[in-house]
Amino acid sequence: MVTQKRSDIVEDFHGIKVADPYRWLEDTNVNETLQWEKVMKEESDSYFSTSSSSRVDRERLTELYNYPKYFVPKKINETLFYQKNDGLKNQAVLFMKKENEEKILLDPNALSDDGTVALTNFSFSGEGKFLAYATSANGSDWQEIRVRQVNTGLDLEDTIKWVKFTSITWNPDETGFFYSRFPEPGTVSKEDESNHHKVYYHKIGTSQSDDFLVHEQPEDKELMFSTILSDDKKYLCLHVSLGTASENRFYLRELESDGPFIKLLDNQDGEYSYITNEATRFYFKTDLGSPKGRVISIDIENPGKEDWEEVIPEQEYVLDRIKYVNEKFVGVFLKDAHNIIQVFNKDGYFEKEISTPFIGSLTELSVNKENGELFFGITSFLHPTSVYQYQLATGKLSVFAETDLSFDVSNYETTQIFFPSKDGTKVPMFLTHKKGLKLDGQNPVLLYGYGGFNVSLTPSFNPAVLRWLEKGGVYAVANLRGGSEYGEDWHKAGMLGNKQNVFDDFIAAGEWLVDNKYTSKTKLSIMGGSNGGLLVAACMIQRPDLFGAVICRVPVIDMLRYHKFTIGRYWIPEYGNAENPEHFPFLYAYSPLHNVQEGETYPSILIATADSDDRVVPAHAKKFTATLKEKADSNSTIILRLESKAGHGLGKPTSKLIDEWVDFYSFLDRELA
Repeated sequence: MVTQKRSDIVEDFHGIKVADPYRWLEDTNVNETLQWEKVMKEESDSYFSTSSSSRVDRERLTELYNYPKYFVPKKINETLFYQKNDGLKNQAVLFMKKENEEKILLDPNALSDDGTVALTNFSFSGEGKFLAYATSANGSDWQEIRVRQVNTGLDLEDTIKWVKFTSITWNPDETGFFYSRFPEPGTVSKEDESNHHKVYYHKIGTSQSDDFLVHEQPEDKELMFSTILSDDKKYLCLHVSLGTASENRFYLRELESDGPFIKLLDNQDGEYSYITNEATRFYFKTDLGSPKGRVISIDIENPGKEDWEEVIPEQEYVLDRIKYVNEKFVGVFLKDAHNIIQVFNKDGYFEKEISTPFIGSLTELSVNKENGELFFGITSFLHPTSVYQYQLATGKLSVFAETDLSFDVSNYETTQIFFPSKDGTKVPMFLTHKKGLKLDGQNPVLLYGYGGFNVSLTPSFNPAVLRWLEKGGVYAVANLRGGSEYGEDWHKAGMLGNKQNVFDDFIAAGEWLVDNKYTSKTKLSIMGGSNGGLLVAACMIQRPDLFGAVICRVPVIDMLRYHKFTIGRYWIPEYGNAENPEHFPFLYAYSPLHNVQEGETYPSILIATADSDDRVVPAHAKKFTATLKEKADSNSTIILRLESKAGHGLGKPTSKLIDEWVDFYSFLDRELA
């Protein structure tokens, strides 16, 4: 389609010769790559400059994003801490409130001129004296931790670097906290910069160089550690994981000890999530022997499996998460991809279901153990997050914060249908659209999916989708295998050698929408990001006739080399490794980069990535773009949207979200016309 440099790199995978002509695009700072990016940007700018809808869309999206956004609070003593965005701020602000007096504790918008520094994690010391908070710049996974005095609002000089995906666990005496980090760059080889994770203790008022090493495991350099303080504050616990595998290990030791950790659960044979403990008896949520989850207890003095006790057996629905407060277990379950909340007594017997105002997703659940108070947020496709306060003893439910939208959602509805996949599996899908939608096959549809890493797509609110609805569009979300909508079996049915099931599910969703006259092939668009970017790219390659347009965001594309970039190796438990002769055949069979066909007419595709994405590196998107431009039919529309200072999406500012959706709608309006 266009003339581009091709290299002659060919690799041998178990006797199969595989060419990689655009590997040079993996080198981000060489002149050839920069020049190629410049051409792609010129093409992209030219494409979007002729949009007839962008001005109106931008004005309307700005209006739709301008509403108060509330987050679930945490209560310490009599002080509430919570995040809130009044409307169009790039980042949510952290507030504190006591005796009805509200004041700003931390405003991330003041940390950069363009809103690209985000508050990504924070943790209060036990009595709320200190706030340890992590920030990320330009969407990077790398973060820095700082410490703020709550009463003065002033930062101490403490700064912690080389962290990502870390927990922050305060010592009960508030003198310091536990965290985990990677090696300082330059102290290990480049490929090991995301290995050798270690746990440290930082004492307030000291330099990071003085931090005390708490735990390392050099013989297992790929393990990662997350710290947890037991409910009775007597034990320091480690949640130990290998990449993104659902299965984990669990270690512990007495908080005051400096001895080795007890490897209580070290077989990595299931998920073990700490809930609480009473003396030496520890309670866990696990999927071992129960793919929908159950609660067990283990006495650490008699830890053999024969002595484990089942507290809450596997239920009809998937146990998504669970808290313990005032001798009650509060469980959040997944029922056909939406959440319900149930209460069990200490012995595991069901007591009641907490009725929620509408069907949707629980965004977060926080508990105040002093008085048995719960705070939780509920959202749906048509409702932004409303936050509720619930008294466990009395059953009283009250509104803590809710939003009145300027958008009249009463004209729209969400329904759930179930469609058969290729192998007959019933798969759920949510459909949101105007009431009274005419099923004449002429409606533009945006079909969204993910299908992987045990992630469930439950109903969630996105103000940008409201614009699609008022344009007459249908927003469809398919709950594909690979997620956790129906437990670990549902997840395993869409991972490793079963990954093709995910693509079959998504293709079947598209076929159902066409067959049932919601839309036609020319008006059916698909969208996905990250693993969802892989999804839409693979489905486009496998069924180019089915879709009218594709929005492929920050995608994983090169399935033979993905594990060689940044944290890609974390995903090996989910995808597999092409260097393994048992994994190579199925990876090669669906890898979008390696299955583009010469002369094929593919649907119009917008590939969106960011130059600062250090999770799924932009090389995936670039190599896919170059391959499509080389091989696809000359009439194919292939646009690469390469954004700056945006990363993988972590903490993306409101202004960039609006810019992004303006371009998405410009693309869809043109290509689905």
